[in-house]
Amino acid sequence: MPQAPANFNMSICRMLSVSRYMPLLLGFSIAVAACSPAAATVIATRSYSYFAIKGKTADQLDQQLSTNGPTASGSSARHPGATKIRFGGDATYVQAGGRCRVASAKVTVHTQIILPRWTNRKGASKQLSMIWDALSSDIKRHEERHAEIARNQARAMERQILALPPQPGCERMQELVTDVSTRGIEEHDRLQARFDRIEAVNFQSRMMRLLNNRIRISGGAR
Repeated sequence: MPQAPANFNMSICRMLSVSRYMPLLLGFSIAVAACSPAAATVIATRSYSYFAIKGKTADQLDQQLSTNGPTASGSSARHPGATKIRFGGDATYVQAGGRCRVASAKVTVHTQIILPRWTNRKGASKQLSMIWDALSSDIKRHEERHAEIARNQARAMERQILALPPQPGCERMQELVTDVSTRGIEEHDRLQARFDRIEAVNFQSRMMRLLNNRIRISGGAR
C-alpha cells in the first residue's frame, strides 16, 4: 500500500557580489512501486531583463550604472548587472524489500539575467560607443557565466541525489537528500564567489584586451 506523501519546504537565500536569489523548494513523495532504474531530469530556464541608463560621457554612464543598477539581496549597493537564481526540485522514493531508494529526481534552476541598456546612445562619440560596447559585452558574459555555474551545479546535485544508496527507511533517505541539497547550495555559493574574485582581479587587463580588439577591428574596417 502506498504510504502518505512526505513533504517539506526549505528556503535558502544567498547574497554574493551580485543579486542572487536562491530559494530551494524540494518536495518529496514516498510510494511503493516495482523496481526500475532511477530517472533524472534537470530543467534549466534563462530569461533577460534590462534597466535603462542615459549619458553622453563615460562619467555620466558610470554614474547611471551606480544609480540605476540592480541591488544585491540584503545590500543597498548597486551593480552594473545581476543574475537572479532560483533552485527547486523534487524526488520520488520507492520502498521495496525493506529498503528505500530514490526512484526519480528533478532539479530545476531558473535564472534571470539583468543587464544595462543605453537608451540615448544616438549621437554619442565613436570612442564612447566603443568603450560601452566592450564594457556591456563583458557584463553580459560575466552574468551568463553565473547562470552557467548554476546550471552545472543543478546537474551535480541531481547526480548526487541519484547516487545515494538505499536506506532502511524513507525518512532516512529524505534526510540524506536534504543534506545533499544543502551542501549543493553551499558549494554553489563557493563556486560563484570564486568566479567573482577571479573576475575582479582580471578586470583591468580584460577590458584593455577587449578595447584593443575593438580598436583593431574598427581600424581594419576603414
